[in-house]
Amino acid sequence: VQLQASGGGLVQPGGSLRLSCAASGVAFGDYNIGWFRQAPGKEREGVSGIRRRGGGTFAADSVKGRFTISRDNAKNTAYLQMNNLKPDDTATYYCAIGRNYIILSRTLDPMAYDYWGQGTLVTVSS
Repeated sequence: VQLQASGGGLVQPGGSLRLSCAASGVAFGDYNIGWFRQAPGKEREGVSGIRRRGGGTFAADSVKGRFTISRDNAKNTAYLQMNNLKPDDTATYYCAIGRNYIILSRTLDPMAYDYWGQGTLVTVSS
């Protein structure tokens, strides 16, 4: 199983980025997907999750209304569209997948996931 996160970069406050998470070696549609982030000196934080088989999405309060998670099972790829970015969004972003059934709020729990990508750095600065 491999997960490849990409799409990070430097963006000004108020700008947008779209992160991608490409998976290989799994039946992608059978997996829940989570996006997490970790800023220097801070703990890893769940950002948004999407359950398998059309099971809904969930987002942290800090990103609600600004970030949108989605998936394209035909392309084995998940996305995190990030709009109105703020300096506090600066972090390394990771995607993860897990196969077990979980309630929607647990899509932000890192313990719910089995496989992790390598991370992509997002820097929000003027």
